[in-house]
Amino acid sequence: MAVEDRLLRALAVLRWVVLANAIGLNLWRYDNFEHPVAGLLVVLGLVAWTAYATWAYRSAARRTAWLLAADLAVAVGAILVSPLVKGDQLRATIPGFWVMGALLAWAVHYRWRGGLFAGACLAAADLAIREHVTQANYGNVFLLLIGGPIVGYMCESLQRMAAERDRAERAAAAAEERTRLARAVHDGVLQVLALVQRRGTELGGEFADLGRMAGEQEGALRSLIRQQDSVPADGAEAGELDLVAELERLEAVRPPVVSVATPGTAVPLPAAVAREVVAVVSACLDNVARHVGTDAPAWVLLEQVPDAVVVTVRDEGLGIPEGRLDEAAAEGRLGVRDSILGRVAELGGDARLTTGGDGTEWELTFPRAGAGAG
Repeated sequence: MAVEDRLLRALAVLRWVVLANAIGLNLWRYDNFEHPVAGLLVVLGLVAWTAYATWAYRSAARRTAWLLAADLAVAVGAILVSPLVKGDQLRATIPGFWVMGALLAWAVHYRWRGGLFAGACLAAADLAIREHVTQANYGNVFLLLIGGPIVGYMCESLQRMAAERDRAERAAAAAEERTRLARAVHDGVLQVLALVQRRGTELGGEFADLGRMAGEQEGALRSLIRQQDSVPADGAEAGELDLVAELERLEAVRPPVVSVATPGTAVPLPAAVAREVVAVVSACLDNVARHVGTDAPAWVLLEQVPDAVVVTVRDEGLGIPEGRLDEAAAEGRLGVRDSILGRVAELGGDARLTTGGDGTEWELTFPRAGAGAG
């Protein structure tokens, strides 16, 4: 959009340049008009439309298909009305090079296809008013047909280059932030977890269980850092993963006692999206193990609808007391907000929490298109 805005601002200047040229040529060829008053009205119409188009194209909200269609219609109409105003003295159309404004607007907005379409319309109009096609007429038509697509292709290339530059800048910033966070985690959290694991093993009893859990979290954290370091430079993981297979692995590798129900067919998602969905589900199960118990049962249900995947995580605990999540956030404990709600929001999804005396249920919806974009 930024590239298109800049090109259309430059086109606005060009519109006034070619308008001045059209006015000058029509004054010079004033004796060619059979109906001078009508010719003056046509030229005034070109001035009025140039002023309106300059204003209208300045805003992306006003830059609709109707505006571009009207722009092209005015240019075509100015060509077609020329023989009616000039009569048998027609040697050049009234707008002349002024029609470049509409041609280039189509090329900028609709790329080479738009440039080709607008060029064909203008060329057809120019040929329709000619009794004989001269070399000069042929040259004008040729330039219209080749100029529009070339400009459109160049605009498309500029936009692609700008998008690639933006992705590279975001990837570089993300890589730098990952490196900084990994260093901070390594120097602080990992060392504390290692110490808790060692001391818990030495003390025994309940402290041994605490040490074991600290060791598991240390291993998971180190694995996460390694995964982040292996993300390609463009910031996206290639390929797809089967979400069914990824979720079924949760049954065997972690507390609580997890039962996973999935469709009978694979549910492929982009690899980065599938890993984030599994991370959200894992965060929900972490809360079950922490607040209900490591031996508590939990159920994970995966469903797919035409435009989304829905994952439900349910337990049979006592539920979350009203206001407890807000209290946890105020205390700086952001597990639910960041690990669950934050991830779901980044994927363009929706999280619905139902909790009460008969348990807690998370219904997590991830749109396929939105997830891919995120």
